Amino acid sequence: MRRMKTKKVPALKIFLFILLIFAGLSAEAQDILLSYQRSFVRANLADKASILEDAATDERAPEFIRALYEYALNFAINNVDMLGNDPDMIAVAVEAARGLGKNGNDASADLLWNLFTFYRDHLTRTEAMKSLRLLAGENTRVIGNINRFLTEQTSLYRLSKSFEANTELDEAAVQESIETLGALGSASSFVPLFEALNAGYPPVINEKVQEAIGSLQGNIKSQLLDIIKNGLPSEKLSAFRLASGKNSFSDTEQGELAEAALNAGLSAMPGSAEEETALLTLRYEAVPVLTRLQWAGASSAVIKHFYRVQVEYQSGAAPQQRFLEAITCLSVMGTPEAVQSLVLQLGSLNSHVERDGEYDEAVALALIKALGTIGDKSAFDYLLYISYLSYGEPVQTAAREALNQLRW
Repeated sequence: MRRMKTKKVPALKIFLFILLIFAGLSAEAQDILLSYQRSFVRANLADKASILEDAATDERAPEFIRALYEYALNFAINNVDMLGNDPDMIAVAVEAARGLGKNGNDASADLLWNLFTFYRDHLTRTEAMKSLRLLAGENTRVIGNINRFLTEQTSLYRLSKSFEANTELDEAAVQESIETLGALGSASSFVPLFEALNAGYPPVINEKVQEAIGSLQGNIKSQLLDIIKNGLPSEKLSAFRLASGKNSFSDTEQGELAEAALNAGLSAMPGSAEEETALLTLRYEAVPVLTRLQWAGASSAVIKHFYRVQVEYQSGAAPQQRFLEAITCLSVMGTPEAVQSLVLQLGSLNSHVERDGEYDEAVALALIKALGTIGDKSAFDYLLYISYLSYGEPVQTAAREALNQLRW
C-alpha cells in the first residue's frame, strides 16, 4: 500500500526535539526522563512497551511522561521500515499513542499523525486516531491532513466501489478518520465528509459520516445552501436531508434551506432518471418543512410546485398524498396568490363535478378545509356552489363549515 508523503524525522531534528523536551523540565524531571530513556534504549524490543507501562505508574509521571511517550513514538516511526510489522514494535506504538492521548497536547498531534501515516495495522491506527480526537482540536495542520486522507480514500472508493478492489483503501482507517473529524468538529471538515456521504460507502460508514457532520461547528448552513443551489441532484438531496436533521438550525435557517430546496427541485434540469427522482424527492421533502414553518417567503415556489404535482398526480406519477401535502402547504402561505390558486382549483373541480359528477373526495375535502382555514371571502361563491352540485354529504358538510369560517 502506498504511503502518504510524510517524512521520517532525521537524526538532527531528533536531537533538537530532545533538547526542546528537556528545556521544559525541571532538573529532577530531566534525570528521571533520562533514566527511563536509557532503559528504553537498552531494553529488548519485547520489553520496551513494559517500560512505558512502568513509567506511567511513577509518582512523578505527570512531569515527564509526555516527553517519554513522544520519545517512544519517534523511535517507532524511525524504525518502521525494519520493524513496522513486528508485534512487539506495534505494542510500543500502541502504548505510546494511547498514553500520549491522555498526557499530550496539540503539538503532540503531529507525531500521532505521522504514526498513523506510517503504520498500517488496525491497532496502531486506531489508537493514533483515538488520541488525535483528544489532542488535535487546535492543530489545524493535522486536521487538514486528516481531511486530505479522507478525501483521497473517498476518491479511490468512488472508482472501485469496493474496499477489497483496491489495496490503497483502508476501510477501518476511513471509519476512524470520520469519527475523529466529527469529534474535532472543525468546519473545514465539511467538504471531505460531505463527499464521503455521496461516495456510495456502505451504510455503516454513511451513518458515521452523518453523525460527524452533525457535530461540526461553524457556518455549516451556508455550505449546505450552496450545495442545494449548485450541487448535483443527488448532492442537493443529501444536503437538504442533512439540513433537516440538524436541530441546531433556527426556524429561519430551516425555512431558507427548504425554500432553496424547493426552488432547486423545480428549476434543475435532470440528466437521467436517477437525477429526476432525486429532484422529485427533494421537492416532496421540502414541502412539509415549509408547511410546518408557515414559510410565506416560498409562496411563489409552493404555487409552482402545486401545479407541477397536480399534473404528476393526475398522470399517476405521484401518489395522492403528495398532492394533498401541496394543498396544505398552500393553505399556510397566507398570500393572495396562494389563495387564488386554491380558489381556482376548487372552481375547476366544481366544473368537473357539474359536467360528469366524478371527483376525488380526499382532494375536495383538502381544498375546502384549506380555504376555510385561510378564511378569505374570495372563496365564498365557490364554496356556496358546492351545495348545488352532486357532492356527497362529507363534502357538503365541510363546505358549510368553511363558509362559516370566512372573514368579512
